[in-house]
Amino acid sequence: MLRAISRCVLVCALVTQPVFAQDVSNYSPEAMEREMARVAVSRLAVLVPMRDGVRLSTNIFMPRDAKGPLPTILWKTPYNEHKLRGSTQRYALEAVSRGYVFIVQNERGRYFSEGKYEILGKPQTDGYDTLTWIAKQDWSNGKVGTLGCSSSAEWQLALAGMKHPAHAAMVPMSSGAGIGKVGRFQEQGNWYTGGVPRNLFFVWLYGVDNPLRAELPHDLDEKMRVHVAQYNDLNATKPKVDWNKQIWHLPVDQMLSSLGEPPATFEAFIDRTPADPGWRKGGLYHEDMGWGVPALWFNTWYDVSIGPNLELFNHARKAGSTATVRENQYNVIAPMPHCQYNRMGPDTVVGQRPMGDTSFDVDGTIFNWFDRWLKGDVAKFPDNTPHVRYYAMGENKWKATASWPPAGAKPMRFYLRSEGAANSLWGNGRLDTAAPGKEPADRFRYDPLNPVPTVGGGDCCNGGIVVPGAFDQRGVEARNDVLVYTSEPLKAPIEVSGFIDAALSVSSSAKDTDFAVKIVDVAPDGTAWIIGDTIMRARYRAGYDKPAMMEAGKTYTIKPTPIATSIQFQAGHRIRVEVTSSNFPKFVRNLNTGGPNESESKGVVAENAVHHDGANLSYIDLPVVDPR
Repeated sequence: MLRAISRCVLVCALVTQPVFAQDVSNYSPEAMEREMARVAVSRLAVLVPMRDGVRLSTNIFMPRDAKGPLPTILWKTPYNEHKLRGSTQRYALEAVSRGYVFIVQNERGRYFSEGKYEILGKPQTDGYDTLTWIAKQDWSNGKVGTLGCSSSAEWQLALAGMKHPAHAAMVPMSSGAGIGKVGRFQEQGNWYTGGVPRNLFFVWLYGVDNPLRAELPHDLDEKMRVHVAQYNDLNATKPKVDWNKQIWHLPVDQMLSSLGEPPATFEAFIDRTPADPGWRKGGLYHEDMGWGVPALWFNTWYDVSIGPNLELFNHARKAGSTATVRENQYNVIAPMPHCQYNRMGPDTVVGQRPMGDTSFDVDGTIFNWFDRWLKGDVAKFPDNTPHVRYYAMGENKWKATASWPPAGAKPMRFYLRSEGAANSLWGNGRLDTAAPGKEPADRFRYDPLNPVPTVGGGDCCNGGIVVPGAFDQRGVEARNDVLVYTSEPLKAPIEVSGFIDAALSVSSSAKDTDFAVKIVDVAPDGTAWIIGDTIMRARYRAGYDKPAMMEAGKTYTIKPTPIATSIQFQAGHRIRVEVTSSNFPKFVRNLNTGGPNESESKGVVAENAVHHDGANLSYIDLPVVDPR
């Protein structure tokens, strides 16, 4: 009898409570769709009203036969996710199976949502109003967590500054394009690095921005909208573009109009400077907005904006509105490109470089985090969880620390030195901890019509013009317009974790030019792995609000924005720094005229120099972690 009762309890439990498979990545999309139909009640194409009357299309997935008010996870997106797919489908299924309401909402002006599209989707109004709407529903317990990667993460940042009472926790993953200015970084949503525009956004906007889009009639009732959504997703398919060819188009501000595109977001942004007040009118987060939400951050070393991401994490730990908020900022930093968390595991290869076993329970960590803040289960994500868990490349090991950079990291300065011929891999450039005396400058010729090509590094979302990751740089270093400085082989491993700072003493024949810096790990066999890079437009050397041209023959100090990384340079490896004046197509070429670069079609050749003569030093500061 007891055996029969026990068996009945077990069978009944299996029938009435959905059982979620731990490895959802092995589910096919069709299997996840069938499982979602079994465990969830779906309400699709619900129009949630915003304060200005615009209604946003919202899909709601609730646990079947759920009792009592439930916590909610909100995934907001500019992409076509009316039909669940990819990571959204996986997170929706797991969330519902764990007792959460999962909501996918399209930003205004996208697909079934009304209104005019605005990049980041008006987080201070649309995001805020959506949280208010959720909190008022009879199925809501009043606590909402926000989740997403890239565009589904970036809008969360400005919302966190609003301190909405229902915004209980957030998980922003690879969210740098939502940052306007924070600390040492003023990249305005990754539009710039060091005042140099990035080409990735031009490609991305071609695919996303659609100002002449089709819309459903506004008076359709919900039932009819759901019916229409089954066979018409309003997903415009634009003509294919050979971006490897189109990215060379000059002037840059006609990059999209030359394809026949109507004026839209690109044209509104391209002629702005990094200090233009227009950047404050959109959905970007700026450091004076405060911070009001506990956050579990996920970032990657080969992302487009790892530096701003880590700077904002540190800012949130100081600017949080309460002690609880300040003390509950956590970060996980993987060695992957942008948003590729699902590729982590044994025998990971990033670009061309083996990274070892990068396994990390990303999804389990996320739901443990939400269980703590949305369900009150503190044991799921205890206070003793390390605030930063990061993957040290080279050593190929996960590490933990209480802060970023790790406590005890101290700058080790390496000076750029040569006998005046650091040009190319076969030059005499070297890195040395001893400062130079009077040494001749290294000179190179930068022609914007023959720029130094991008090979790997941090990038994303660019139509295939750059493949992110760790790639061998020897092909780039063979060029005479690339200055190469290399240390002696290391006698013992050195862990560099934190922000790498560079200072260059430079001169130019041009009124304005760029200076690009790259950090490279050179293996004993000569393979030169890119670790990170940065760039600076010389006109902004005194500040983005103080552009100034250069004078021929005069020496200036250029301090690019920092490079963020964690790399253990192994014994026998060498540390290398590359300096040049272009990194294309990752960054827009400087035409060297000193004029409005993005509206110009013709450039001039610049004769550039890097100085290291004792009075004018050039160096990098590496944050070295004490091995003890």
